[in-house]
Amino acid sequence: MKVKSFWSVLLLMSVCAGSISSCSKDDTEENKPVVNNDGDSSNNSGGNSGDNSGGNSGGKSGITDGHEWVDLGLPSGTLWATCNVGASKPEEYGDYFAWGETETKENFDWSTYKYCNGSYTTMTKYCTHSTHGHFGTEDNKTELEATDDAATVKWGNGWQMPSDAQFNELIANTTSEWTTENGIKGRKITSKNNGIKIFLPGAGTFMEGTNFYGDNSGRYWSRTLHVNYPSMARGLGISNSQRDGIRTDSDSDRCCGQSIRPVRKQ
Repeated sequence: MKVKSFWSVLLLMSVCAGSISSCSKDDTEENKPVVNNDGDSSNNSGGNSGDNSGGNSGGKSGITDGHEWVDLGLPSGTLWATCNVGASKPEEYGDYFAWGETETKENFDWSTYKYCNGSYTTMTKYCTHSTHGHFGTEDNKTELEATDDAATVKWGNGWQMPSDAQFNELIANTTSEWTTENGIKGRKITSKNNGIKIFLPGAGTFMEGTNFYGDNSGRYWSRTLHVNYPSMARGLGISNSQRDGIRTDSDSDRCCGQSIRPVRKQ
C-alpha cells in the first residue's frame, strides 16, 4: 500500500491534535534514524501523541528507513513498528503473507505455497521432520532467513518479523485491551515499563481466498517455525476474548495469509 505525499501535511495537523495519522515518511524525505524523547515530536514524523489513545504516546520513538518504531522499554531492547507491513496507519490491516513468502497474493493454500510441493507433507524448506518433507527433506532450519522474511525484504535490513521469544517478551511486559481505533477493532498494547502503546488491528486470517474472523481477531506471524509440526509456524493471536485475548500459541499452517508487525533492535 503506497504512502501518499500529502500524508506529511495531514500528519502535521494530526500531531497538533494529539493523534497519529501515518507510520512512514515520503520516499523523498531523509530516511536516517530519528529519535524523539520525552514526547518531542518536532520532526513531525507521526512519532508521539499526547493523548495516550492509540499508536504510541510520549517517551521514545523514531523513524528508520521511512518506518516508525517505538521503544516499549523491553528488556531485550526490541523496538516495535507502529504499523503492519503494507499499512500506513496503525489501524490499517496492511498486506497478508504466507509464512516465508515476501509477496502478497489472492489465494492462500498449499497449492500456491512457495515452500511445498502441494501439501503439508511436502515441505521443501524449513523442515525439522522428514515425514513432512518433500522426498524426506529435513534441513532443520527453524527461523526464516532474511531473504524469506517479508519485513526485511519490504522494509530493509534491520527490520524483521518478530521471533516467538519476542512475542512472549511483549506479552510479559505489557497489558492489553480490545478497543476501537478510528473505527477499526483491535488490541491496544500498553508497556508496563513506560506506558507507550501500540495498536494491533484485528485483521483476521486468509485461507483459500477468504478472510476468516476479521474484525474480531487477528494473527501475526513470527519468524519462528513450529519445530514439532514443521508445516506450521508460531505466531501471535489477538481477539476480543477477555480470558485469552492475546496469546503466543496461535500456530497456523504456513500457507495461511496473515499480518506482519516488524521489529528491530536498538
